[in-house]
This record gives sequence, structure tokens and C-alpha cells, in this order.
Amino acid sequence: MNEGPDQNAAAFYDQLPAVADANGITDLTNYRSLPAGWLVATSDIVASTEAVAAGRYKVVNTVGASVISAVANRLQHRNFPFVFGGDGAALAIPGDAGEQVASELAAVCIWALEELQIELRAAIMPIEDIRKAGYDVLVAKFQVAPDVAYAMFTGGGLAYAENVMKRGGGLIKPAPSGTRPDLTGLSCRWQPVRSRNGVILSVLAAPRSDADPGRFMNMAADIIALAEMSDRTTSPLPPEGPPIGWPPKGLKLELAASHAGFGRITKAMYILGEQAVGWICDRTGWNAGRFNAQDYRRDTARNSDFRKLDDGLKLTLDVTTELAGHIEQMLQKAEADQLCIYGLHRQDDALVTCIVPSTVARDHIHFIDGADGGYVSASRQLKAKL
Repeated sequence: MNEGPDQNAAAFYDQLPAVADANGITDLTNYRSLPAGWLVATSDIVASTEAVAAGRYKVVNTVGASVISAVANRLQHRNFPFVFGGDGAALAIPGDAGEQVASELAAVCIWALEELQIELRAAIMPIEDIRKAGYDVLVAKFQVAPDVAYAMFTGGGLAYAENVMKRGGGLIKPAPSGTRPDLTGLSCRWQPVRSRNGVILSVLAAPRSDADPGRFMNMAADIIALAEMSDRTTSPLPPEGPPIGWPPKGLKLELAASHAGFGRITKAMYILGEQAVGWICDRTGWNAGRFNAQDYRRDTARNSDFRKLDDGLKLTLDVTTELAGHIEQMLQKAEADQLCIYGLHRQDDALVTCIVPSTVARDHIHFIDGADGGYVSASRQLKAKL
């Protein structure tokens, strides 16, 4: 939690030292406080539990990821720390980007409502307000691949900002009807990925307000280490990546993110053709220009966010039923020791929601969640304990 030399610079996140080992994300010395003047944006879907019960979890995930996609496009892929939460997202931005981000969040809110009948709420809060309330936003950078890093958060600030948002504080009013965000690159074409080990386990563990942060991080490290020690990979995506299918899943969702009218028809034809080329290349080993299907699949697995810290531990793991039981026992003990509260959800499949600016670049990112409730169901269980 040391203060770095560039804390007041807009390039804070670019200059943040990265950790390449999952063990590093539970080491508090790798975290830095957000600079003064920065802003925290939060978002979530109203009535997401009901949407999940209605079988709309792929829609929920797409709307949650759309916040990150829209802001990244508006800021022209200027780096900023963010985290995907299943039914929403949180991100931190320099103060000079506040108006741009607020405008884009307003556009996403009206888009989700009009195109997908999903009520998304979003809010922005200055870091100074979070600190006045007794919390902070500390950030670490987890380098999962040479071209992809995910932000890790602790300090309680994101959770505080989200709770204020849910009580109506700082809400951003949706943009006028018909306004649309730039969601270029937002993709949801993968088939649900079936567990190879037995169960897809969604894990949420939040520290109690009076818990020692170091002890909580030690518990999180023990759970991550237990998963790492398994003789099978616990990422929901196999090392070779998920198979490319055709026709693409989520076509209607991706079209909902595009422009209306003839442009949408054109995009549908483009998506179908692009995915058909990928499917053929995947099965024949051919390349289509600079696109190599096997490399793309491996990068998809490598670039995924199945482990993260978001003012608590969030995991989506492919584990045996025995390992799932061991993880639950560890969480039960931590809860009994007044260290955390937790929620778990078991399902057969994982979902992948992506932001892919280019299929020939290697910086595409992939958000992983359980396919049958995932983080939303685990969160419901956690909140019931509160």
C-alpha cells in the first residue's frame, strides 16, 4: 500500500508495477492508492436476480461488460483500472475524463433499457468522498498475458461507492431516448463452456468490516493456492481455449449493440461470415491473413479474468466436486472466525463475454462467469447472510 512517485499523474495505472503471479494479487504491498482527483464509477442491473431466474444471464453479463466497452471506446482505449462483476462493473478514471465517462454511462443506461429491457443504474463518486467516509480504493495490476492486465481492488472503496449508488446517491440520469453508446468490440459469440472437472464454482467472499485486511488476504491466498495445487487446471477455459462454433451464440445481443436499420443487417452478415471463417480455420488449421484460430483460442483462455479481487475475493473455477467441498469448508471456517461472509454457486457451464477490438491483435479480454446464475446467485446467498 505504498505511495508511488507518480500518484498524482493521470498515467497512474500505466505506471503501476504489475504482478505476473496470482499469489501477488493477495499481497497488500503490491497495491497503490488512487491519486487525488480521481473518480470511481459503479454500475449494476436492477432486479438482476429476476433476470437470471428468467434465463437471461447472458444478457445480464453482456450489459455488465458493456459499461467497460463503452468507456474504453470513449477514452480511445486509454488505460484505466476496471473490474467486471457479472451484473455490472466498476472502474476508476482520472478526473479530467469524468464528463466523457458520465456521458457514456448515460448512453449505456438508455441502450440497455430500450434494446434489451434491462434497467442499468450507474453513478460516479470522487475518491475524496470515499476517503471522507473512511474507505480507500487501492489498486494492483495482475498481468495475465504480455498484452493484457486486470485491475485488482481492495480498501473497501468500491463496495462503499456501490452501496451509495444502490441507495440512489450520485446516479447518472439515462441519456435521451435513442442515444446509443459505442460498443465496438463487445462480443458474446462463444458457446457456454462445459465443466471438464465436475463443476463450475462461483465464489464470492467479502471481508467483514472489522476484519484485519492482512488476515483476509491470507485466507484468499490460501484458497487460490489450493486451486493452483490441483493436478488439473481450474480455469473454466481449457489451455487450448474454447472451440469456435458456428453459427455464433449471442448474435442477437451483439446486433443490439450495433446501429439500427440497414447497418444492423450488414453487421449480422459480417458476424456470420467472420465466425464461419474462424470455424473453418479452427478445423483445418488454415490461416486467414494474420488470423490464426489456434492462437486466438489459446489467447482467449490466457486472457480471461477467472480470478480477481474486488473488495473481496471473486473466483469462477472449474473444479472437482471434492475440491469445491474443500473450498467451501475453508470459507465456512473463515466465516465462523468472523473474517468474512461468503456465497457460492455451483453450475455445469461457464459463460464468456468478450471485448475484442481486433481478432488479429492479442489484447482481447474475456470476462468469465458461471452460466446458471454465477456471481449474481453467489451474491444473493452472501447478501442473505447480511
